[in-house]
Amino acid sequence: MTSQTGLSSEGKLSKNSVGLAHIVFFVVAAAAPLTAVVGATPAAFAFGNGAGVPGAFVLSGALYLLFAVGFATMSRYVGSAGGFYTYIAQGLGKPAAIGGAMMALVAYSAIQLAVYGLFGVFMVGAMQPLGIEAPWFVWSFVLLAIVLVCGQRNIAFSGAILGVCMIGEIVILLLLDLAILHHGSAGGFSLSSFTPSVVFQPGLGVALVFVLGSFIGFEATTIFGEEAENPDRTIPRATYLAVILITGFYAFSTWAIVQYYGADKVQEAAASNIEGFYFQAAETLLGRWSVQAMNVLLITSLFACVLSFHNTINRYFFALGREGVILRALGAVHARHGSPHVAGLVQSGLAAIVLGFFVAAGADPYAVVFSWMAALSVIGILAVQIMVCLAVVMFFRKMENRPDVWKVLVAPLVSLIGLAGGLLLVIGNLSLLAGSDSMIVQAFPYLMLLVGLVGAAFALQIKGSRPELYAALGKAFE
Repeated sequence: MTSQTGLSSEGKLSKNSVGLAHIVFFVVAAAAPLTAVVGATPAAFAFGNGAGVPGAFVLSGALYLLFAVGFATMSRYVGSAGGFYTYIAQGLGKPAAIGGAMMALVAYSAIQLAVYGLFGVFMVGAMQPLGIEAPWFVWSFVLLAIVLVCGQRNIAFSGAILGVCMIGEIVILLLLDLAILHHGSAGGFSLSSFTPSVVFQPGLGVALVFVLGSFIGFEATTIFGEEAENPDRTIPRATYLAVILITGFYAFSTWAIVQYYGADKVQEAAASNIEGFYFQAAETLLGRWSVQAMNVLLITSLFACVLSFHNTINRYFFALGREGVILRALGAVHARHGSPHVAGLVQSGLAAIVLGFFVAAGADPYAVVFSWMAALSVIGILAVQIMVCLAVVMFFRKMENRPDVWKVLVAPLVSLIGLAGGLLLVIGNLSLLAGSDSMIVQAFPYLMLLVGLVGAAFALQIKGSRPELYAALGKAFE
């Protein structure tokens, strides 16, 4: 028997477990607002288009709103725990879907590993003044264990944790933004950061490399569709609301810091002090306590981020397990919490193994684990999002009474072009994004392509050896 609010039936995730707020929390938490603003945007200011960074966020937000039009429209027909996999299966076919799912799994696993590495770095710095000495990987494995325990619970439990962490991040940044407004601008308040002449100056492409990465986790709106209350309404609303919140908050926070340093000096200020770019402003305007608060909230931000991605990856493993593509045991759900607990154990175990390889190889947690894995993730997610845009077009092309052409053709095609341009920019600036010109890093685009091709080949192998299973692919989510 299935309870509509808690327990799940066999093979089904717990229904009506999460509402609009929980889903938005998952998306925004995955974006890690404090980490993205304090950690990523200084590089965008320094190496990109300087004072035009806020406008770059608006451009990216507009691109993802276009993406959301077709994405949310299709969610009414195929929304489920399969996320992008389900979309691609229904629009582009099963081989493309398995390939896309494998690419998404690699990409999300990479960003999860990146966050584990960065968390270890921050914890070492936070614990040393307290006299607690431990290698970075000790803290990474502690976080992995905590995230595993949280992921075993009902999805609403994680949503509540993410909400608390996200509110803390946003509050401290808003306090800094408001302090800048109260203090006044170095050169007088100006909206020049949003004008075409400033936004489209040389360096925009580099800025977009960092900015587009701030929207990773977008898929969380639909991947929890099976567990959402009234998904036909909740998922589209959560999608639009999440993109608008991320865009508006990032654009406002970066605009505020431009006002603090001055539009003509912000690029130089970022280049000369990337690590302390925001901390210097916070200490000057709010006091030393704000720097300490930011350091603590950076740690909770990373916790929230990795917990969000943990739940996303769980549902990919769950989807593929329930379909029979991989071990069916991964499609099991917890009798009490209605969570994909076996998938959580397996993916956490795999993450621990890969982290162990990094440790054994003596890899630097920031320069290699974080930077390399983050770069790999951005490439993979952009590639899969491009496939989703095309899947939306192809899905509705076969439908007789399809929705408005704007929703199912124009918006998806425009976003496809924009995302393809973004992917090319990322690949062209891969050394800057990863902080390395290693041949391994340069091979990332080819590696992701290979993963997709292997997934497609695997699907075709299933078609030949197990035609009944192949025929059922994608049907578990209809």
